[in-house]
This record gives sequence, C-alpha cells and structure tokens, in this order.
Amino acid sequence: MKFNPTKLIVFLFAIVLLVAVIFYARTMMAAQSERPMPMQPDKVANPEVSVIIAETGSYTAEIEAFGAAQAHFDITLTAQVAGQVEQINTQFENGQRLNQGDWLAQLENSDYQAAVNSAKQALAEAKVTLLEEERQGLQALTEWQSSGLEGQPDSDLVLRKPQLEAAKQSVEQAQANLKSAEQDLAQSLLKVPFDALVVNRKIAPGSYVQTGTEVAELYSTDRVEVAVSLAATDWQKLPSHDMLNTTKWPATLISVEHDQQWQGYVLRSEQHLDGETRQRALVLAVDKPFDQENRLYPGTFVKAEIQGLTVDGLWKLPSSALSQRGEIWYVTDDNTLDKFTATTAFTKASDIYIKPPAEFNNTSKAVLAHPLNSYLKGMAVNQVENNDYE
Repeated sequence: MKFNPTKLIVFLFAIVLLVAVIFYARTMMAAQSERPMPMQPDKVANPEVSVIIAETGSYTAEIEAFGAAQAHFDITLTAQVAGQVEQINTQFENGQRLNQGDWLAQLENSDYQAAVNSAKQALAEAKVTLLEEERQGLQALTEWQSSGLEGQPDSDLVLRKPQLEAAKQSVEQAQANLKSAEQDLAQSLLKVPFDALVVNRKIAPGSYVQTGTEVAELYSTDRVEVAVSLAATDWQKLPSHDMLNTTKWPATLISVEHDQQWQGYVLRSEQHLDGETRQRALVLAVDKPFDQENRLYPGTFVKAEIQGLTVDGLWKLPSSALSQRGEIWYVTDDNTLDKFTATTAFTKASDIYIKPPAEFNNTSKAVLAHPLNSYLKGMAVNQVENNDYE
C-alpha cells in the first residue's frame, strides 16, 4: 500500500484543531468560573424622601373662627297704647327697609285727641287759679302790713302761702297730664325706632291692639355683629384688649356656603367666659351690611380670619410635614433621620408655622414633606428637595 503524505497532514491538522477547540473551551469555562458575579441590589435600599429646606423667619399669625352674623339690634316692637289699626304704611311688609322715624301704622286716636284737649283745658284753668292766688296773696300781704300789727302772722294761711303753693302744684300736675296725653296721642302713630329691616309684620288694618301687643319684629341695618369664641392660645396671638377695642383691628368674614367675603373689624372683646364653652368671645362687625356689593344678611354663617401679631423665629411648612404623632422629621448632616415634637405657633390655609428647637435658630434644615409612620430615628435616606413648595 502506497503511503499518502497529504492524508497524514490533513489528519494531523484535524487533531491539532480539535485539541485547540477543546483547550479554548476549557479556558473559557475556567475564566467564566473565576469571573466575579454581578452585584445584586440591596434588598433594603436607602429610601428617597422629599424634603423642604426650612429656615427661621418672621410671620404674621392668623386666627380662624366661626360664627353667625346677627343684627346690631333685634327687637320685637310693641304697642304703647291701645286702639284699632286704621291704616298701615305700604312699606310695612316683611323684607322691606324703613328709616328711623318712618311710620308703620296709625291707630284710631279720637279718645287720645280728646284727652289732649281736656288736659290743655285743665292746664289753662290751673294757670288762672295760680294767677288769682298770686293776686290774693299780694292783697293779703298789703292788708297785713296796713293793719299795724308787728311781726309775722301766726299762720301762713293769713298770707295765703299754702293756697299759692297748692295752685303752683296744680299747674305742674296739669302740665304733666298734658304731656302724658300728648305722648299717648303721638304713640297712636307707630314709628320705626331706628333704620330697620322688617322681619315680621304682626298686625293688619282693622285689627285691635292692646298696650304691649306685638306689632313687628325688626332688625337694625346699621351693622351686623359676629361673636366668635376663641381659645386661650388664640388670644395670645392677638394684640392687647385696648388696641383691639380702639383701632378697628381688621378681620375678614367669609361665607361658609358661598365664599363671599366682607371686610370687617373688631368691635369689642368680651370680658367674661362663656358658661358652656369656657371661652371668651371676640365680637366682629361689618358696617352697613345691606349696602355692600354682596349683602351680608343676619343669620349668615361665616368663617372669620383675624390678623394676629407678627412672630419671629418660625418655620413655615406644609401641614403634611406634621406627623400623626405631632412630630417634625428632618434629615441630619449625615443623611439620617431625626425628629422633634412640634410646637405649632399657628396655622394658615394649608400651612403650619412651627417654633423649632432653639439650636436650629439661624440655620436651615431639610424637613420631610410627608413623614411616614414606618420611619425610624437614625435611618439612612436619600433626600430629594421639593421645589414646588414656597
């Protein structure tokens, strides 16, 4: 058999190639086994927290309270004399406004006119009697002086002094009777005691009223008042009693139902505690409520926003920054969590104003905008600044 060198070379080349492939495969497997495994993420990564950079500043307190608007005067007008209703003012109807001195109803008054005439006659007669008595007294004095008797008479009757005094008293009594009769006559015409809104008319033409009969329910239109009860902490945010009562301290009233607003002021601060709420009331006022662009009707339930004093050294934060336990959480310099119990100076809209610990004065802190109950003191976090809050 003839030897073929070409086949031998091909055979040897195949063996070498096979060995090279096997070697390469083993080398790659070894390298793969020695290669470090990719790092798996931590099962508990440092959580990201939204923070607000808090700095101390000066802010004006605002007190919120609620109350109902009430008329300055709210009276039930009654008849002062008796009589039949002859006529009623056409404006004397529920919901109508009347001015002070306007008449409401006319009572039949012939008896009162007669009483006035009789009182005038009695007064005239009393004056005549007084004049006669004065003349008789002068005549008695002349007769005593011409009698030649010395000294004073034994009795005042001689000079008619008691009779003169009685005549003077009769004149005064007649004058009082006339004044009373004229007053009864005047009161037969029922009038409005102040600028008023008619809430309820209670008489009609032809009806008969006795003294004390209710004629109408009236509300004054000069102003409405709103009494709001404030806690002791709220009073600490307000100026002194004298300043509140003398400067018309500003207050804004907002309708709870319609969001309509009225600019008012502090009318007075009461000096006693309510027996039920154990709180003291601040009385607010709005002048000419029926002449406002949006009328403020008595009975309207309103929210009062009262400007308070300016307080230094406060943090302004969103209300969400206060935890359910009343704590403020912040990020320390080493990116761990810490907290302190908050002292809230006041709130305004959706913001709270916190008095931070003294050591935080004149420094800034990253405060958590939304603290969770699961947070722990000392927990490492990654802070993300919330740029949406101002």
